[in-house]
Amino acid sequence: MTLTTKHQRLAALRPLSSESVASLAAAWDVRMVYESNAIEGNSLTLRETELVLSKGITVSGKPLKDHLEAVNLALAWDRVKALAQPESTLTERDLLDLHQIVLTRVEDSHAGSYRAGAVRISGSNHVPPNPIKVPDLMTGLFTSLSSIADPVERAARLHHGIASIHPFTDGNGRTARLAMNFILLAAGYPPISVPTDLRQDYYNALEAADSGDFQTWQNFIVHLLNQELDEWLSALDPVSSTAR
Repeated sequence: MTLTTKHQRLAALRPLSSESVASLAAAWDVRMVYESNAIEGNSLTLRETELVLSKGITVSGKPLKDHLEAVNLALAWDRVKALAQPESTLTERDLLDLHQIVLTRVEDSHAGSYRAGAVRISGSNHVPPNPIKVPDLMTGLFTSLSSIADPVERAARLHHGIASIHPFTDGNGRTARLAMNFILLAAGYPPISVPTDLRQDYYNALEAADSGDFQTWQNFIVHLLNQELDEWLSALDPVSSTAR
């Protein structure tokens, strides 16, 4: 099935049974927190992330910062799910609020505000813009989204725009992925997460977009979205799973 067909099939199953969705969503949420933080260098394993989130356990030998990052990202994701109602729009203020949750108690002085200094992206040739330009560039990014009808392209454009502008001192990647998933959820798509073994592919696709090849980046997002739709349809709609 095509992405559009899968999306339509999932929409036809709504309203989804809360019992059916609960266990799927709970497991996905933990995986997303683990994977999104791991991409940024967090040392918690998937199992350790689950223990931190479900039991409030502090894992011996792991930095307090890593625990806080897991708790913060889970809270920020809860905010996204609460805000991303059908056809809702993510605002610049929402993005700043999400970033504040992501960095609370980790870097409070930078939480919820755009950077005031120059930054470099480790391992990348892309040089983010001068901090003086950041507020206008971010306003322009959000304004440009209104002209993009396809929510998948809109999600990809927003993620890449945040990554390219790099508006924050820290937390850019996690906030960009939250923002992307807001748009997908509001459009009736499942959220997506970047597996740790695709970390380099993820960075390569972002760099391709930096160089003007946006299609490679969007194809990467579509690939992940197809996989997520397959997983959800397989679990919720056996008929669809046999028709893949």
